[in-house]
Amino acid sequence: MENTLVYACRTKDREVLERCSSGGMFTAISDVFLDRGDAVLCAHYNYEEHRTEFALALNKEQRDASSGSMYMQAYALDSWKEALAWLKANPDHNLLFTGLGCQAAGFLQYMKMNGMSDRIFTVDIICHGAPSPMIWAQYARSLEKGGKLSDLNFRNKKTGWSKSVGTVRISGEEISISKYRKVYSDRHTIRQSCFSCPYTRMDRETDLTIGDFWHMEKSMPDFVDEMGTSLVLIHTERGREFFDTIKEKLEWRESNTTDCWQLNLQEPTKPSESRDKFWSDYRKHGIEYVMDHYGVVPVWRKVGRKIKGLLK
Repeated sequence: MENTLVYACRTKDREVLERCSSGGMFTAISDVFLDRGDAVLCAHYNYEEHRTEFALALNKEQRDASSGSMYMQAYALDSWKEALAWLKANPDHNLLFTGLGCQAAGFLQYMKMNGMSDRIFTVDIICHGAPSPMIWAQYARSLEKGGKLSDLNFRNKKTGWSKSVGTVRISGEEISISKYRKVYSDRHTIRQSCFSCPYTRMDRETDLTIGDFWHMEKSMPDFVDEMGTSLVLIHTERGREFFDTIKEKLEWRESNTTDCWQLNLQEPTKPSESRDKFWSDYRKHGIEYVMDHYGVVPVWRKVGRKIKGLLK
């Protein structure tokens, strides 16, 4: 399509909305494919290896294991070959792919080479940058000194979408992973290649792009929902036709490229000024040291935020 269409959306299903990290669009989109017997290739968390991996989902139970934000890049492993084999074995069905922009571009090219691109519907996710998988895996294992890690949730909305927290369970007890979230959001662990990412732009090769709709309290305050709202960008005619089929299951508003703007729709994330120091400290002192030193908000900053809030 010549112009990208922009929507603010969230599912009407409150149960789905509460458990998803944003507006529940991944679930709403993938429901359509699974209901007609298609496959979904999406990211799942491997609790044994402490990494995210792509895997085929053929039902909603398998799909639900993939719901929620994952602050890491998924490993492809043999999933692309498995997706191709499934398409060949099921010639009357299609496949939905969801992943980061770089992954979507690679997967679509792979399917083009194998003559299957017309049966692929691609959805990419607005990305802040892919962090080091080693840092997460070591941090997760450091947490497991107190027991086995489970129920990983990088965007737990128990206090609302705008105040979401990262949590895991260790031996049944909910534990914060705010240190990891801060180290990631402060850009210390993002891969070098992400700082020159060619997919951080408004126009993309995918059918749809999804992410968080930020700052909507300014552009459409009457549509704000504390459980979150997704940004949906439609790039292709096929994407527009598909969106028309799911509108009735959504609360939605049309928007524009100005009101939905966020940095990673224009340019790549920039490296942290402290990135080299972070990695030097990690090599010298290890994972627990850098999490304690870089993953905690300084007291002076907390006091400053509180004063700023009181002055509003």
